[in-house]
This record gives sequence, structure tokens and C-alpha cells, in this order.
Amino acid sequence: MDWSFVLTQTLTQAIGIQAIIYCLAAIGLNVQFGYTGLLNFGQVAFVAAGSYAVGVIVLTFDLSLWLAILVGIVVATIIALILGIPTLRLRADYLAIVTIAFSELVRLTVRSIAFRDVFGGAQGLNGKLGQDFHDTNPLPADFQSLPILSWTRQDLWVVIVGWILVAFFTFLVWMLVRSPWGRIVRGIREDENAVVSLGKNVFAYKLQALILGGIIGAFGGIVWAVAKQSVQPDTFRPEFTFFAYTILLLGGAARVMGPVVGAILFWIVLAGTGEFLGQAIQAGWIDFLQPTDVGNIRFVLMGSGLIALMVFRPQGIFGDRRELALDAK
Repeated sequence: MDWSFVLTQTLTQAIGIQAIIYCLAAIGLNVQFGYTGLLNFGQVAFVAAGSYAVGVIVLTFDLSLWLAILVGIVVATIIALILGIPTLRLRADYLAIVTIAFSELVRLTVRSIAFRDVFGGAQGLNGKLGQDFHDTNPLPADFQSLPILSWTRQDLWVVIVGWILVAFFTFLVWMLVRSPWGRIVRGIREDENAVVSLGKNVFAYKLQALILGGIIGAFGGIVWAVAKQSVQPDTFRPEFTFFAYTILLLGGAARVMGPVVGAILFWIVLAGTGEFLGQAIQAGWIDFLQPTDVGNIRFVLMGSGLIALMVFRPQGIFGDRRELALDAK
């Protein structure tokens, strides 16, 4: 049993690129669901918008990555307007239905053979999507890896910038929720009618929260494209959003640090369980499982742990049970 390998791989994934991507998506959900009470089940559409903005602008049109980032922000804003304008005046469950359907519409559109020349079809877009970013890498050219964490020079630069983005958006959310804007959106979540009676435009504040959360999620997609150098349509399935919700609820909804802590813990458990089971099977400690079973078993264990969390502490680690109250009328 190689315990050092288990520890190295677990820590690498716990604060690695995947954790950053899901953390950014969960921060966006925290603005939408945690603070405003919007049931957005299509956060993956915003992530896909960021990723495909990079893929299309850089590969299809051979333009700059920095322009692609601006396009990703604009596209995320347009998606939020398309989703929000017809649904935010209705009950919360209408937004949930529309967003999950729209996320699948986005995935199937970019996957369609009709748009293969632009989006790459089922094969997606593959190439040097983040070359402009990697050209700014200040790390030594002969860099190999850190003592414990197994990142390449390229991945480490993505991780550094990714966590800077997480810190920036976390600080931005912290500032917003302490402002009058933050107090209004929390009031909308608690009692929308009371906020309306004070003369506030509830629809406008909901739309602002949807746009802001979508833009933050789009940055998760941008990190994805730059790090993976590939954009594949089938990676943007609805379960991505459900994992982001798991991360948010694990850390605690309506808590600034909830998505950050939730993302790290989520990948510690998921990666640690997978690496431990793989090593245990290889060492002969477990003889009733095959290595191919590890991927499914770790999700079973994660799901069981989430059920226990919802039973004994539904508000998450840092959350407050009252923060989960949602006015869906």
C-alpha cells in the first residue's frame, strides 16, 4: 500500500484544477441560490459558455485569448438575460425547469453536426487554447514538480492564477453581501413580498444576481479550456451543476467561504476514496472489487456521505439552517 502516492494524488486534486473549476461554479451558485434564492439548475451552461468562447475565438477564428475572455463574459450575460427575463417574475421552480433544459440545449447545440465547423461537433475543439496565457508563465523553464504535489510547470501556473481568481471572486462576493445590494438580495430570498413593499425592483436584483453568478461560472469554463487545452461538449452535462450544488451545500450556502471549503473537501473525499480503493485492491486488501469498480464505488460512498450530511447537518459545515429557506411562491 503506497500511502505517499494516495496522499500526493489526493492533495493534488483537492487544490488542483478540477477543484478550482468547480469552486468558481459554486461561487456563482452561491450568489444565485445561496444569497438570492434562485434555483438555477443550469450553471453548467455558463461554464460551457466560458469554455466555448475560448475554443471558438482562439481556434475557430484564430484570435486572442484575452478577447475570448471578454466574449465569454458577454455570452454569459446574454444567457442570463435569455433565461432571466421570461422566468424571474414567475415562481422559483419555473427557473429551475428552464435552466436545466437550457443547459442541455446548449450542450446539444454545440455537439450538433450542423455547427461542427464552429464548435467542433461531438469531438469538440482541441489545440493550444491557452497559449497566450502559458506564454506569460514566470516559472523556471526547468521546473519539474513540487515535493508533494504532482503538477507540471504548465498546470502549476494555471493553479496559481486559478486560486487568485477564486480569492478575487470570494472577496467580491464578501464585499457585495455586506453592501446594501447584498442586504436586498438576501431579503428577496427570505421574503420577496416584503422587499417589494419597500419599493425595490425585485426583478432587477434577481437578474443582476443571475448575471453575476453566471459570469463567475463562465470563468470556471475559461480555466477549464486553458488548462485542458480542449473543450468537449459531453463534459457539460447536468451532473456538473449537481456536483457544484453538492460543493455549495457541503461548505454551507450563503457563506462566503462555503464554496471554497466545500470544493476542497469534495475532492479530498472523492479523490482520496478513489486512490485508497485503487491501492487497496492492488495490495490485495480488497478482493471483492475490480479496479474498474473504483470509479462507481467512490460516487456511491460520496452519495452516502451526502445523505448523512443532509440528515444530520443540512446547512453544511459553515451554514445556517435558516439560509436554506426558500420563498418559491
